[in-house]
This record gives sequence, C-alpha cells and structure tokens, in this order.
Amino acid sequence: MMLRPVILASLRFRGVVVVLSCLLLAYGIRVGLHAKLDVFPDFVPPQVTIQTEAPGLAPEQVETLVTRPLEAAVGGLGGQESIRSESIQGLSIITVVFTEGTAILPARQLLAEKLGEIAGLLPAGVKAPRMSALTSATMDVLKVGLVSDTLSPMELRTFADWTLKPRLLSVPGVARCNVFGGDVRQLQVRVHPEKLLRHNLALGDVLAAARQSAGVRGAGFIETPSQRILVQADGDALTAGAL
Repeated sequence: MMLRPVILASLRFRGVVVVLSCLLLAYGIRVGLHAKLDVFPDFVPPQVTIQTEAPGLAPEQVETLVTRPLEAAVGGLGGQESIRSESIQGLSIITVVFTEGTAILPARQLLAEKLGEIAGLLPAGVKAPRMSALTSATMDVLKVGLVSDTLSPMELRTFADWTLKPRLLSVPGVARCNVFGGDVRQLQVRVHPEKLLRHNLALGDVLAAARQSAGVRGAGFIETPSQRILVQADGDALTAGAL
C-alpha cells in the first residue's frame, strides 16, 4: 500500500520520470568514464624493495657487512612502519614498508639520498644498492622457471638476459623483470701467489693490468683532405687468450 501512491504518480507523470531516468543514466555514464579504476588496486601500504648484490660473500657476511649497515642507514627516515630483510649468498634484500597514506614519490627520493650516502661505505666488490621499480602492491605477478636437457646453465642465463627479458619488458603493462640463477658469462683471472712473489708484483698490479686490457678508450681520428676517419680501439676481451 505504501508504494501505490508512488506508482500512480509515476504513471501520471511518465514524461517526468523518463527525463529524470535519462539524466541519471547520463550522469552514471559520465562518472564511470572518469572514475579512477585499477585492475590491481593498492590494498597494502606503500613499500620499497632494496636489492644489493655482493658477489662472493656468504650469507653471514652479507648480513653483517651489507644488510645491517643499510638497515641502520634507512631506519632514520620518517613514516616507516617496518623494515624486513633477507640475506642470501651474494644478495641482500631489504623491504621498507611505509605507513598508510605516505606519499611514495617523496619517500623514494629520501630513500635514494640515504642509499647514495651509504653506497661508498660498503665493502669493496659490493655493488651499489638499487631500489625496485615503482609497481603495484601485487608484487610478482608471474614467475617463470627455465629448464633444458641440452643447454647449460650459462646458456640458459644468456637466453634469459638477452632474449626472454627484453621480450617480456616489451609487453604492455610489464614494469620490471628480474633474472636469478644460472651462470653469468665472465672471464676470471686466477692469481698464483708464488708467481707474484717471483716477479715482485702485488695483487693491485694484476687488477690494474686486467682493467687496462679490457677497457675501451677513444683513439681519436685521422683527417684527410676529403673526410675524417675515426680510429676505433677494440679493447673488449671476449676470450681468455685475448685478455
């Protein structure tokens, strides 16, 4: 009985009802087109992951020499809710979680300044800390494992770095792609201490010679009456014999 007057009024003024319905539909379409929608909304507080590569260091050394100094450096920033860390062989991972509502861009800038100050104090051989890209809170969306019966771990890593990773990054919506595991192609110089003593050399002399032999420097140019010819010095040693 309560709806009877509403129904009778709607039937009597059907033109007004149609006009109001059209206006409401148009307003809904306008709001829907301009609404800030996200397929993966940020349902967790803003956070930043810091990764530091420490080749050759054991997990205990990574924890003592890399992770703890970095935690002490970034711990003084304001607006932090928690700091979580993980130290594995050759890699330190620190996750800084900020409080809800923190502006992530200014927080990342302050964090980058702190990392720049501490980078020069890390042990020799440890690479500079790197912050993860600004992505959604869903973190890793897809993890892919590569196995092969014919390719070696080094060939798999080369395929992942130079073929698979660029193709994944070219997919729309993919912001970051990390590669772990495998063997990275490299040339290692193994030093014999007795030979160093025999030739009165230090380990620094070997390092300096390796850097000079593998460095690429500009060789200038030669000018002729009609053209300028660039002189290219190829210093990249691709084989052990060339090095």
